[in-house]
Amino acid sequence: MAELRWNPLLKTWTMVADNRQNRPHLPEDWCPFCPGPGKKVPEHYDVYAYDNDFPALKLDPDEPNVTGSELYKVEKNYGKCEVILYSPDHNTTLPQLSIEHIYKLVNLWVERFNELSKDKKIKYIFPFENRGKEVGVTMLHPHGQLYAYSWLPLKIKVELDSCKEYYQEKGKCLICEMNKEEKDFEKRMLFENDSFLVYLPFFTDYPYGAFIVSKSHKGNLSEFTDKEKCDLAEALKLLTGGFDTLFGKPFPYMMNLHQTPVNVEEYKDSNKYYHFHIEFYPPLRDKDKIKWYASSEMGAWAAANTLAVEETAVTLRNAIEKFKKRG
Repeated sequence: MAELRWNPLLKTWTMVADNRQNRPHLPEDWCPFCPGPGKKVPEHYDVYAYDNDFPALKLDPDEPNVTGSELYKVEKNYGKCEVILYSPDHNTTLPQLSIEHIYKLVNLWVERFNELSKDKKIKYIFPFENRGKEVGVTMLHPHGQLYAYSWLPLKIKVELDSCKEYYQEKGKCLICEMNKEEKDFEKRMLFENDSFLVYLPFFTDYPYGAFIVSKSHKGNLSEFTDKEKCDLAEALKLLTGGFDTLFGKPFPYMMNLHQTPVNVEEYKDSNKYYHFHIEFYPPLRDKDKIKWYASSEMGAWAAANTLAVEETAVTLRNAIEKFKKRG
């Protein structure tokens, strides 16, 4: 059973999902995402959206385990949790896929965004990927996830409010202005193509916390042209390939797609001031050293980056160039 519990201090919901404790320990030689007899996945696929077997959010939500109060509100866990399978090949990784294949992944994200946004109870659609044991991954098959929330997650709301305030004061998009400043400064830039800039932003929490940001002012995945989707595929391949080349091993990260909400009256005009981008949170600061998100970061939201990104941008940029030269 599961429910949503209201946090009155932060004015947001916490997902309680005790059903996730029941996830089985799978045999090392068996993967539910690889095609084969008795599997829920098709016998043949390129990319595939798979309903999570142990979802925190459900379209047929559970009855809450507890009774709420005026202070501690409780709601049903309405929403959707999907696994986004990148490939039927168990041993491949995102940067090893062709740009044409990653383009199919981007199109799957678009398809799921368009479909889930039809549900008026859904307020935010969040594709993401956790990669590596350093961020708790136990399923090695190449995949990401997608959550469709029935509320607006707090971090997204803070970003939206900041962008809205900037737009009201300056008449400009805050993220467009970030793009301009990063491109003018150059030293934190990693690379660009026709449609996207890739850089370590001035303020990022992580030594290698790269952003992929659309050059054109577009709010969500559904607004991209085929050319932009192909360029996004290229940007994803080059950045993640550079990550893996950086220390000569699979590079752990959390990848998060930030885009405009859906079915939210307060932010119905957010396409004016909010701007699609992907944020990466890679926990390594060196080959075998973790940049921990500890008490200051978690308890006070007071981030501390252990390295200057003007320096780490050089090493990551060189790794991306090395990856490109390998073809």
